[in-house]
Amino acid sequence: MPDDSDTNLQATATTDSNLSSTPIATREQALQNLRNSLRQGQQSMADWQGGELAVSAVPGAGKSTGMAIAAAIAIARYQLHSRRQLLVVTFTRSAAASIKTKIRKHLNTLLLPRNSFVVYTLHGLALNIANRHPDLSGINLESTTIVTANRSHRLIRACVEQWIAANPRRYSTLLEGLSFDGEETERLRRQSVLRTEVLPELAYMVIHEAKSSGLLPEELWKLAQETGDGYEIMAVAAGLYQQYQRTARSRDTIDYDDMILAALRVLSNNAARKLWQNQYFAVFEDEAQDSTPLQSQLLQTLAIDPNQPNKAPNLIRVGDPNQAINSTFTPADPIYFNRFCEQCHQNQRLATMNQAGRSCQIIIDAANFVLNWVNSSGLTGNQLAFRPQDIRPVNNNDPQTNPQPEGRGLEIYHPRDIYHTVELIGKRVLELFERNPKHQAAVLVRENRQGRFIAEQLEFLQRQHGIEVYDVAHNERHSHVPIEILKLLKFIDRPHSPNCLKAALEVLVKRQLIATQDLNAIATSPEQFLYPGPLDSPQTPTVRNAASYCRRLLRARLELPHYQLISFLALSLNYDQSELATVEKLAERVTKQTHGNSSMTTTLLTIKEIVSSERFEAVEVENTKETENTNSLEENSRRLTIITMHKAKGLDWDYVFIPFLHEDTLPGSPWVPTAAQFLGEFTLAEVARAQIRASLHEQPLPMAPEAWKQAGYLKTAEEFRLLYVAMTRAKRLLWISAAAQAPFRWNTFSGKGDNLQPKKPCPVLPALESKFLYQ
Repeated sequence: MPDDSDTNLQATATTDSNLSSTPIATREQALQNLRNSLRQGQQSMADWQGGELAVSAVPGAGKSTGMAIAAAIAIARYQLHSRRQLLVVTFTRSAAASIKTKIRKHLNTLLLPRNSFVVYTLHGLALNIANRHPDLSGINLESTTIVTANRSHRLIRACVEQWIAANPRRYSTLLEGLSFDGEETERLRRQSVLRTEVLPELAYMVIHEAKSSGLLPEELWKLAQETGDGYEIMAVAAGLYQQYQRTARSRDTIDYDDMILAALRVLSNNAARKLWQNQYFAVFEDEAQDSTPLQSQLLQTLAIDPNQPNKAPNLIRVGDPNQAINSTFTPADPIYFNRFCEQCHQNQRLATMNQAGRSCQIIIDAANFVLNWVNSSGLTGNQLAFRPQDIRPVNNNDPQTNPQPEGRGLEIYHPRDIYHTVELIGKRVLELFERNPKHQAAVLVRENRQGRFIAEQLEFLQRQHGIEVYDVAHNERHSHVPIEILKLLKFIDRPHSPNCLKAALEVLVKRQLIATQDLNAIATSPEQFLYPGPLDSPQTPTVRNAASYCRRLLRARLELPHYQLISFLALSLNYDQSELATVEKLAERVTKQTHGNSSMTTTLLTIKEIVSSERFEAVEVENTKETENTNSLEENSRRLTIITMHKAKGLDWDYVFIPFLHEDTLPGSPWVPTAAQFLGEFTLAEVARAQIRASLHEQPLPMAPEAWKQAGYLKTAEEFRLLYVAMTRAKRLLWISAAAQAPFRWNTFSGKGDNLQPKKPCPVLPALESKFLYQ
């Protein structure tokens, strides 16, 4: 039977015999009052009486509030208990904890058993099912390690090297590219690009995309026969996927997609499937737009009544496809939830939650305008970026009335440059907090480097005006300290390894200690780079500076004992006070774990273990905060939060600033890294993903050029949805800008005013101005 002691998400059981003793009439009235407290769209969930129901919601419509009340009503209506429960599934642990609290509050009020429901994340649910039946799932957590196999993970690296060794002909074709004159330095450079960038990216993308959709390597081999290109991209992808599976099995490791597959293996057994289907009366899913095909299959299987297998599953799926902002880096695709909505619409089982009380009217109008403008622009090809669904304000008698705007409620600027942008933000923040000190404000950025730049420029707000500037990404950057230290130590230990040299150079570029340059060309000949001879070609100033920096690191190995190298590297990387505190914590940890056997080798092994097995918590020297609960951070007044658009989803502020809205960033376009352009004007990973998705969508498989074009449409659609999410975080004021001059690329920007060039605004900005500001 399912575990009733889940420490994170399952409702705590109770033995209170009075929970079900409340009079029926009193409870019915309380249930009716709960139902009547909901808006029309929310009431569709409360009125649910079995079967499938799709609920398409808009931002701020109160999805979790409606689901929590609907869950309490369903538990009461169907008299659920510990052996017949409601299963609630959501996307993140924080969301799961939040909705569990809301449901339990209603159950306490209604005096209903608190063990009548469980709340899980999708992966938590899958792991629970798989772990209860190790003989059926093939997973034994006592001997198996769960990994998150990112592009640089050792599993990915190992499968790439093994594939290269087993496929010399295909590797040689990739090495040759569009053309190749046989020059040795260029050959070594291309080898470095393929081994460390192109093939790991292809492996990661395909493994994640195919596995989460239920595709086996054998099925990719079949797809390879339907596509024709000089590189045999799908055949390369299938080979990497196959090699990854073998390597993972040999090392007793699984990833998060394996957990879903393992749970489905359990449910393919008749007895086990009936056991779980009898346990769960119905499934309520939140954030359904982010589910993959396999995850949807898992939930639909659990929602079937084993006594009536031909009847529609008891399944409510709630989501907003217009807030699907993960599909370019996860296998999630809003097409699946949209299809579910259309299927339910045909059966008159589609509800719409289109009223929201979060934002003032002009912000709602601006968000609706962007949605409709993008859909009619043709910028996303034949596929609509958004589900046609406008946001509507709440009724006058709604407890949550739409707020009044601050000024006009929508402000659009075109500053001279990025410095002028931050100057304008600072002035506006001071004005707003002077009038309304208890209101909350945030700057939403597209990437963390933008946020860091803004935080540095607005530091005076804290010092001169007592307004805290809180950069949410600050803690996360500190947690990467062990990775950076490990990469530099590995280089110091093995300076003639091309891989170790390249990894160290990447850290120095990221920390802006050396200039951005072609690291693959440098890394192919470490000795020539570090100690050029008189017959070698003269080094450029940027290469000479990088070599000098690396030689200083190597001298430290000769002049310092190994146990002082960590502190030396921290100072060399110009870490700030908090980062230095994190390094001190890391050094203490290493000293304890290597006590009695301290050496360079044991130091490297210890840090490698820390990096690969856990998230190393950073140290804050002032104002230590819990970044996991971002909502609680916003309860403090006079704080300007700086956060990425992605992390802002699910949050809101009175005033929202969205700077740097430039065409090359949003929507941007897919681009081929300069180092990989010898393969052509596309990337292997994006082509393979577009072909896999076409197969899953039952569409003709595109050839490489068309697949690359489709990848561009996918990115454009998602970037506009991301802008829509960012705009709908604002309650009273939405402040948008696109500076006339900005960095060519933010990840190479030094923050010193150099590298600025003219920029075009995001194409929707002129249309917004024409609609709202020029009337």
